[in-house]
Amino acid sequence: MKDAPTGPEGGDATGAGRGGRPRRQRSLRESLGSIVLGFELLVVFLGALVLFGLQSLPAAVALGGGAALIVLMIVAIALLRNTVGVVLGWIAQLVLVAAGLLVPAFFIVGAIFTAMWAYCMIAAARIDRNNRAARAADNGTENP
Repeated sequence: MKDAPTGPEGGDATGAGRGGRPRRQRSLRESLGSIVLGFELLVVFLGALVLFGLQSLPAAVALGGGAALIVLMIVAIALLRNTVGVVLGWIAQLVLVAAGLLVPAFFIVGAIFTAMWAYCMIAAARIDRNNRAARAADNGTENP
């Protein structure tokens, strides 16, 4: 009987069985940021389709702008482990709020997602900092 849970390829759930290398520990900032940007990506996609369907904007602006913002969010999600990913996330928030100049409903959508993004980035940074300090204390070092 095995004690460790197994993953889809028969290795343990941490990924160590797929080549001997354990999975990288993701920070809370990276996890929460990817969740917020992922949900925001879906809302932008559906919003672009609605703007196209209602002909509120020309097709190139509605679909092209939506596609450009979606690509920006995907790149930001991929780079969230670095500071550049967080900066791209903030740029995506600014673009979404600025879309409210074209369609006023996007002011509301942008405000909601910007508030969630700001809270996640601030709270996750604080929790990650506390976790690093706790790990450093466990290892016997003072500065994390």
